[in-house]
Amino acid sequence: MSTEPAGRVRTWCDERLPLLSAVGVQLTDREVMEYALTQAVSELGGIAGAVHWSCGPAGSHELRLVLAGGLPRSALQEWEEIREDDRALAPARAVQDGAFVWMPATDGHGPDTERVRTRAHGRLPPATMVAAVPLFGEDAPVGALSVFTGPGAPTEDQRGFLLEMARWASGRLSRPPPVAGRAPPWWQQQSTGAGLRQALVATRVGSWEWDIRTGEMVWDVAGLGLLGIPEDYERRIESWVGLIHPEDVPRVMAATQEALQGHGVYDAEYRVCRPDGTTGWVQSRAHLALDGHGEPVRMIGRVWDTTESRIARESVGQALRFMSDAFLAVNREWRITFLNVEAERLVGPSVDVLGGPLWEGPAGLVPELEARCRHAALDGTPVGFDIQWPTDARWYHIRLVPVPDGLTAYLTDVTDTRNRAARREAAERSAAEQAVRIRGLTSALAEAVTTHDVVDVAAAHMLSPFGASGLLIQVLESERLHVVGAVGYPQAFLHKVNGIPATDGHPLLHEVIASRHPRFIASATEYIELAPGLAGYPALAEKNAWAMLPLIASGEPSGVCVVSFAEARRFSTDERTLLTALSGMVAHSLARARLYDAEHARAQALQRGLLPQDLPAPSAVTTAVRYLPASSGTEVGGDWYDIIPLSAERVALVIGDVMGHGLAEAATMGRLRTAVHTLAHLELPPEEVLAHLNDIVSDLGDDSYATCLYAVYDPVSGVCSMARAGHPPPLLVHPGGTVECLDIEPDPPLGAAEPPFGTVELRLPAHGLLVLYTDGLVESATRDIDVGIAECSGVFTTDLGRRLAGPGGPPPACGPGEDHREDRRRLDRLCDTLIDAMLPAQQLTTDDTAVLVARLHRTAPENIAVWRLPDEPVAASLARDHVREQLEAWHLGELVMTTELLASELVGNVVRHARGPVQLRLIRGRSLICEVSDGSATTPRIRRAAEMDEGGRGLQLVATLSQRWGTRYTADGKCIWTEQHIPPRRP
Repeated sequence: MSTEPAGRVRTWCDERLPLLSAVGVQLTDREVMEYALTQAVSELGGIAGAVHWSCGPAGSHELRLVLAGGLPRSALQEWEEIREDDRALAPARAVQDGAFVWMPATDGHGPDTERVRTRAHGRLPPATMVAAVPLFGEDAPVGALSVFTGPGAPTEDQRGFLLEMARWASGRLSRPPPVAGRAPPWWQQQSTGAGLRQALVATRVGSWEWDIRTGEMVWDVAGLGLLGIPEDYERRIESWVGLIHPEDVPRVMAATQEALQGHGVYDAEYRVCRPDGTTGWVQSRAHLALDGHGEPVRMIGRVWDTTESRIARESVGQALRFMSDAFLAVNREWRITFLNVEAERLVGPSVDVLGGPLWEGPAGLVPELEARCRHAALDGTPVGFDIQWPTDARWYHIRLVPVPDGLTAYLTDVTDTRNRAARREAAERSAAEQAVRIRGLTSALAEAVTTHDVVDVAAAHMLSPFGASGLLIQVLESERLHVVGAVGYPQAFLHKVNGIPATDGHPLLHEVIASRHPRFIASATEYIELAPGLAGYPALAEKNAWAMLPLIASGEPSGVCVVSFAEARRFSTDERTLLTALSGMVAHSLARARLYDAEHARAQALQRGLLPQDLPAPSAVTTAVRYLPASSGTEVGGDWYDIIPLSAERVALVIGDVMGHGLAEAATMGRLRTAVHTLAHLELPPEEVLAHLNDIVSDLGDDSYATCLYAVYDPVSGVCSMARAGHPPPLLVHPGGTVECLDIEPDPPLGAAEPPFGTVELRLPAHGLLVLYTDGLVESATRDIDVGIAECSGVFTTDLGRRLAGPGGPPPACGPGEDHREDRRRLDRLCDTLIDAMLPAQQLTTDDTAVLVARLHRTAPENIAVWRLPDEPVAASLARDHVREQLEAWHLGELVMTTELLASELVGNVVRHARGPVQLRLIRGRSLICEVSDGSATTPRIRRAAEMDEGGRGLQLVATLSQRWGTRYTADGKCIWTEQHIPPRRP
């Protein structure tokens, strides 16, 4: 005996199948079929068996009854001939389907139901069922083997045995005849009986018949040998009862009585005590033969030895009984039929639960267990899953195995395995979470640039994940601890700990820095015990637990990072490890950020030093400027701006951008600023200024380029002369609020251009707004310059932009005593609004930005006086007369004498050394300007006259009497000008 997988024990059917090959060749084909039929009826406990064969005339499609057993042929006369297509009868359906068939003797659904039911029943009991299997010829079914049984369905083992028996018999019939010549069909052969009896003996299957009325009981030779009865035994029922083990007699008699009363199948397994003293187990099955009144008259049956099978089953039962896993079995009604010792511990003692419904015990409390058991039984497939048993709260892996009689369940305690798996999973999850946190912090710190950025990143990744409420980062500088960042602390506490001595200011932090090891404090009580002198710190900081972590970068301690908690808590090993690892990453990022901060601060200081510190405030324009360094990178940029007062109240507005970033670019920007100032004071026109700047940039090398916009505004005429070398176009905001882009034709950038440069002259409206800017304001990696210019223009058309860009109240004129302070404040706000709109604070920029906004003023006509003078000596006298009269009209009598001298000297020089036409102009602004123009391009210069020289002292006199003086070229010649300070009016 062997045990199949899933605990299945091999049955008597399994034992008999290998014995089929032991049946000798001495059996005729008919005896083979008789043997197969006998075995089939015996196995299924049937009342009769039949073999149908397709042996009618060709094309008749009829099956004829060629062999019957258990009942006389007269009882099966209605089954003598059936059609192959009559699916109401089991043999025909088995032949058609080529498969096992289990159905009533008639299904009641045929075309001639009443006739079929009448003929089918005959003398058979009304509930008779038929199990039929096909018998195959070469490739197709040619007959059927049928067993007539009671209503109980055959088991899977019985079906398999029946199919194997049919397959074996079909194979034996398909063998060629043993002798040459034509042999008769197998069903016409004569059976000697000897071969069949030998086959039955070989397979240890005996037959018997009991006459119920007379009590006579007859056994065949195999049955006598199986029971150990001599052939001269007394053929009485009492002889058989005497062989039954006394303990089994009541059970066997009860089964007999039940079969007689119910006219059903007799089936019993019991022990026999043989006359030779041996004991063995046998299985006996029989059916009843009824008389004409339906009363049983005979019982005909088979008996076979089950000793080995029983021993195997009992051995398996013992193994199941005491195995370490719980095992239980239920029948189809879900009543418990078996449970071992371990299962009794879970379900209850056998005496209490055996035979009772499974779901009335603890199993009914397991969620979804009943539904899954029913599904497994219905599906017929083994399944396993974990459940928690309600009585001991432990976890078990239950494996459900469907069996023919119900369901078996194996329960293995997996609590410890699950706990180990849970711990392993928790450890893996913790490691994964730590890895995620470290990766997240690493990624965030890689993008952190400044110290403030590092503090923000550390707070985001070290507070919430640990449930912390505070973060304090202090760096060690000059033996003191300085706070560089904090989150979640009151200002009073930060003020107290900022700048404390590193050695004795805070002993706990000093110990952490000195030892380079973290300290974890679980409560305020522990804190005070460790540092009694700091007893007030926990309450002041509003904290109750601390993780004090050293910041170590490049092998040296640089400070301390304190992660604090509002509530007292203990730190797990994983938390300590992770916090220490995170603090190391913060330390290196903080060191890098502090270097950046220092370099950035130096770069910005250098940039501020190179830009104008105090801008002039000429009366021709009211200005506001902004410079915004790049928010990423430490190198300085090359953007600059300038406002340069010129003669005759004119002003030069300059903005430029040296391409690139770094000290070299900043130096180039400084050189260009100096050059622009020098060239502007030479009164050169814009195109010549750019030509000289282009030479300077070209001399720096092939990789040096710069853009520049140079504009000269004349408040007397309102004309602005402008030249542009690769620079973005300026914007003009009209007094009415409209915005115009002055997109004059640009020249290439400085260093790449070939002079001459183009100059355009525009007459600009009084009180308009001229906006100059560098490309950092309007262009970026995500914004095209045209889009940026359009967005910049849109800022001035908003309600706020219109209000700030407009002239406001009555604008002051360009003249003495004007007050532009209110207008300057409004322009400052406008610059802030423009920067906020175009470059939000949270947006990182890679280029610096310069903005210059200028309100354009006009000189009032009453502050201008112009006279044409003859090219004769009398011109000097006329000039003095005009000056005296105009200054008295302007109430500037204190300047009459000096101005007369200046005008007389300048006009005299023109008459003497130059040529006409001669023009005298006075302009009253913040200073008094006296200009004399002529048609000569010769520039006067001061001569150092000797003591005896009669001439050469005129220009020296001019330089002495004026605040400043100079010469500028005009389209028709030149203009010599002087400026004098206008004394404040007396109240």
